[in-house]
Order: sequence, then structure tokens, then C-alpha cells
Amino acid sequence: MAEEGSGCPVPRLAWASLLRGAFLLFLIGVVSTMVICCMLCIRKPQESREDDSGWDIAELQLNHTGLQQDPRLHWQAGPALGRSFLHGPMLDNGQLCVQRDGIYKLHIQVTLANCSSTRTTTPREATLAVGICAPATRRVSLLRLNFYLGCTVASQRLTPLAQGDTLCTNLTVPLQASRNADDTFFGVQWVHP
Repeated sequence: MAEEGSGCPVPRLAWASLLRGAFLLFLIGVVSTMVICCMLCIRKPQESREDDSGWDIAELQLNHTGLQQDPRLHWQAGPALGRSFLHGPMLDNGQLCVQRDGIYKLHIQVTLANCSSTRTTTPREATLAVGICAPATRRVSLLRLNFYLGCTVASQRLTPLAQGDTLCTNLTVPLQASRNADDTFFGVQWVHP
């Protein structure tokens, strides 16, 4: 039996028009996804470059070069010295210079040369001081340790430091620090921005 039409034409969307619209939406989605991914990829390497530098850290040994005319202790680091190293901070004339703002863990131990715990020859006022000595606008004492008739002082603390801060360690003159790397060392470790 033959079907008869109603006589009213029903408008139909052409398949070609529908496919073009779907393809256009798909293409816009793909392009916008690629743009967003590219923007994220460009940002991430910049952020990770800061983090890739790792934590600034230094472990220093005493650079004992003869008689001490200056109360400052001078430090050195390098693979040839054994356990001492610098990653981030630098040495400026034997003083530690910070290259990155943040909170640092500072630690120090100093043992006096020619000192015996059984024979107390350490003056009562013998002290070790650690502070920021440069730039001049940021000079401040961070640690002041008294030997109290002993031979060794050791301490650690968390402290905020800024790029360019130079840390100085001063020992009461005429006292001399031990050259032994197990007895006398100084270091910092960046722990937080």
C-alpha cells in the first residue's frame, strides 16, 4: 500500500548543516583546550625553575690561616675539604652570603684550641657571636653564646634572612678556634620562603 503524504512539508535540518555545527563546536573545544594547556605549560616551567634550584644549604669548615688578628672567624667549603659544601649561598672573604630570601636553619659549633675541660683556662667572658654584618641597614645579632669556662659552644636556630645578608661569626680575641672539622663548623639550610 502506498503512503500518502499529509501535503504539508515538514522542515528538516540538512545533515550537512548539523555536521558542520557539531564539527565547529568540536574544533572550538579542541583549540581552547590546547590554548589552556599551552598557557599552563608556559607557567609551570617558570614556577619549577625556582623550585628546581633546590634548597640553599651550606656546611662550612674553619679557614684557619695563622694568628687571629680579627675577631671574625673565616670559613671555607669545597669537596677537597671533606664534609663541607656550598649550594646556593656564597663565601665573601670567608663570610657566608645568602642568595635567597627565606627562613633558614642556622647551626654552629665552635671548640676552642688548646682547651681542656679538666684544666679550665677559658676566660669567663669568652663568647661566640653570630650576626648579620652586611648590609649595614640589617646589622643584627642572631646568636650570642658564652663558653662559661667550657671548651665548646653549639647552637641552632631558625631565622629569616634576605638575599644579600652576610653572616659573620666573631670569637672573643685572643681565643683561637680548633682547626678540627669535627669540633668547629658552621652552616645554614633554607627551610621556607
